[in-house]
Amino acid sequence: MLSDDITLLIHQLAECFSVLPQVQAVGMAGSRVNHTAQLDPASDIDLYVFTSADIPLETRQEIVEKTGGASRAELELNYWGPNDTWYHLPSGVEIDNNFFSASWMEEQIDRVLIRHEPSLGYSTCFWHTMKNMSLLADPRGWLKQLQERCAVEYPEPLRRNIIRYNHSVLRAIIPAYAHQVEKAVRRGDIVSVNHRLAGLFASYFDILFALNRQTHPGEKRLLELAATTCPLLPVDMEADVRDVLSASVDRLDNLGNLVNRLLDHLDELLVREGLLK
Repeated sequence: MLSDDITLLIHQLAECFSVLPQVQAVGMAGSRVNHTAQLDPASDIDLYVFTSADIPLETRQEIVEKTGGASRAELELNYWGPNDTWYHLPSGVEIDNNFFSASWMEEQIDRVLIRHEPSLGYSTCFWHTMKNMSLLADPRGWLKQLQERCAVEYPEPLRRNIIRYNHSVLRAIIPAYAHQVEKAVRRGDIVSVNHRLAGLFASYFDILFALNRQTHPGEKRLLELAATTCPLLPVDMEADVRDVLSASVDRLDNLGNLVNRLLDHLDELLVREGLLK
């Protein structure tokens, strides 16, 4: 449950952005929409501003000041896409403003719902975000229309493509993640081990959510969300995941065996579901 002050702030921000001619819509996503913010008091406010053209930096600075100012602001961050982040001075809440081209987001939805194209991990994250987004301002009806497009059943060709594409990189092909982990272990390269395991788990969970016809929720609380939203899970999934991660820290000599056990259990499930021979 959002406090009255935070609710007011969110709507002030949405109003300030929505009157700009470049802005198609404003929405909110993340834990404060999914009602999990109470689990993490540090949860930020994730705003999504969809545009047809760039919003000048000066205009965005004015919006920060108009809505209460900042104790610290870092605008024009472009490390993970156009973003402004600041700490709201009166409340201390972190504001995370993400700017997306409206046409680019439409293309991401087309990629999965029309062309059924997978990616390496996180294939359906944008679809998940858009269909679950809280609509704050939509003066032209663009966001409502896009959300209506997103409110469809999981396409079976997409499901199979995600599973096939991501399964190959687990251990089927020569440069697969499991093989790269083994090489890193032989080198004693713990940084590389961590890097390869991150990729392996990204594809592993992409497969699990696709198998269950669930859109991918993102990088947080994956074990918890898989356990609560996915009826089809590998045997001992949580124990296998925890054992692999623990071994990557202090039991490298057994890591390869544990990775193979994790993937064996996944393969057994895929065979039972008729998705792997």
